[in-house]
Amino acid sequence: MRISQLEGKRVALWGWGREGRAAFHALRERLPGLPLTLFCPQAEAAAAHAESAGALRVESAVTGEALARFDVVVKSPGISPYTPEALQAQAQGTQFIGGTSLWFSEHARADGRLPDTVCVTGTKGKSTTTSLLAHLLRAAGHRTGLAGNIGLPLLEVLDPQPAPEYWAVELSSYQTGEVARSGARPDVAVVLNIFPEHLDWHGSEQRYIDDKLALVTAGHPRVAVLNAADAHLRALQLPHSQVVWFNQPAGWHMVGEVVHRGAQPVFDTSDTPLPGRHNRGNLCAVLAALEALGLDAVALAPAVRSFRPLPNRLQLLGERDGVRWVNDSISTTPHASLAALDCFAGQRIALLVGGHDRGVDWHDFAAHMRDNAPLEIVTMGANGPRIHALLQPLADAGRFGLHAAGDLPHAVEQARAALGGQGGVVLLSPGAPSFGAYRDYVARGRHFAELAGFDPDSISAIPGLGVA
Repeated sequence: MRISQLEGKRVALWGWGREGRAAFHALRERLPGLPLTLFCPQAEAAAAHAESAGALRVESAVTGEALARFDVVVKSPGISPYTPEALQAQAQGTQFIGGTSLWFSEHARADGRLPDTVCVTGTKGKSTTTSLLAHLLRAAGHRTGLAGNIGLPLLEVLDPQPAPEYWAVELSSYQTGEVARSGARPDVAVVLNIFPEHLDWHGSEQRYIDDKLALVTAGHPRVAVLNAADAHLRALQLPHSQVVWFNQPAGWHMVGEVVHRGAQPVFDTSDTPLPGRHNRGNLCAVLAALEALGLDAVALAPAVRSFRPLPNRLQLLGERDGVRWVNDSISTTPHASLAALDCFAGQRIALLVGGHDRGVDWHDFAAHMRDNAPLEIVTMGANGPRIHALLQPLADAGRFGLHAAGDLPHAVEQARAALGGQGGVVLLSPGAPSFGAYRDYVARGRHFAELAGFDPDSISAIPGLGVA
């Protein structure tokens, strides 16, 4: 649905975060006479009235009946369309879309194609991969837009002038379903991996997988770049797309620390700023996507040396009294915590895990701790007691030290003490969302930096966002 097609319809916004505000300003610019209602918490009503200069009618009571009064509801990504209120309104004919869908529709050609647009998703690694893609495109001299879930809503860059030659767009599982709703077809779609996550939003593991994979199953990209090492992806049949596999010997893959294209060694990644072997492996996905765009990926690979790592993703904050502090606040799955641990194997690690409890299974994490545990583990947050109970038998057997903390400050204090002044790494890789305790993972990472004695402002900026 294009923005112009909202003319004459009853339209509401649901959510007044950054995505909601971006949607308001885009609609107000294109359709200045369109009446708009906003559903948001009462605490945000005054700010919404002020920013909209009174152009919004604000309601705080979100019910199925209230939502059903509207033909179209433009919702923020964090709001699930599977809530009882949303399902009730959908049953009465209300259509729910997001800013991603509107942007796709505005940029698609008549046949639905999104030329020179690469969309990236995956349970982990998608932000670094999307940012690295934009970095290499710019290194080749191409004006490139970097936006989406990475921290810049697409509707904030609806019509940049001059237009970029390429778009590198990160999509979360909250947004990939928007592809089907928009009818747009990305030029290239990259799927890195699939692990259970966001089950509270999606309602089940299978729905999460289905929503995530909608980027390629419903989006019908010209080229789908897929990870051959992921079982969910290997099972896909995509008759409408050319499929390019990475992480397999015939394509882009890693041999040790060296990126290969088939049998050809291309680039040694050991001295690159990419944090973690999994991110260096995702360089293979980026190079495959560049080739799908018709570019010389072999020539571009060395430009990764000038890449600036993203904040909150295995981010080395610095060292204090022999202890290195690493901020991996974006880690929201147990698998991400395991990948983070692998980056510091053989070192004295105090790992901080736990946060919002959305029912994710930690048994596989606990199983890995039998043979690959850090020196110390500190559990925290709402699911901390559940993780702690799983790990307690292994701690009793002397596999690692185990500590319980009520919150992040207490966890940092315990980790520092557990290392005993003998140096090591304090690794915040919580494997769980920040909901409840913090506004988002960025706020959690900033607080961690502050507790460790670093300036939060100096570690928060995402390099390269926007069009350049």
